[in-house]
Amino acid sequence: MSTDDEVGGQPTLPRYAYGAQFVEVRVDADTGEVRLNRMLGVFAAGRIVNPTTARSQLVGGMTMGLSMALHEEGLLDERYGDWVNHDLATYHITVCPDVESVEAYWLDEQDDELNPAGVKGIGEIGIVGAAAAVANAVHHATGVRIRELPIRVDKLVGLSTLA
Repeated sequence: MSTDDEVGGQPTLPRYAYGAQFVEVRVDADTGEVRLNRMLGVFAAGRIVNPTTARSQLVGGMTMGLSMALHEEGLLDERYGDWVNHDLATYHITVCPDVESVEAYWLDEQDDELNPAGVKGIGEIGIVGAAAAVANAVHHATGVRIRELPIRVDKLVGLSTLA
């Protein structure tokens, strides 16, 4: 039996993890600086075999999404065709002081038809909605919809209804 036959013979049940993420931000009215108060993710990921590593995986993904939303940007030197910020000394990423609270929870989900262990993959589910949740929180706080990441001060100042 081929893999295609095996996959085709499986019931058409949802087999993927999913979740929702929520963010609360503060935006300084004078400088446009964005600070994250809280970040919460709630996920449905089947049976969680190891809660400690699962929480770390989800929080890590959410932190990466926050970093994508507010900090990370590859800058190319068009003259020489090389990256200007090619190391961690010049490429800003999220660190502990950038967020006050990141919480990850999951639903106690039991699905005996999913697979023998009842597990789903959680590899990247934490990062999936994080940047969008940050952008929506900034929009809610400022009235400015930023559609290109990262969300920088220069994109907010002068456009917002902060003052």
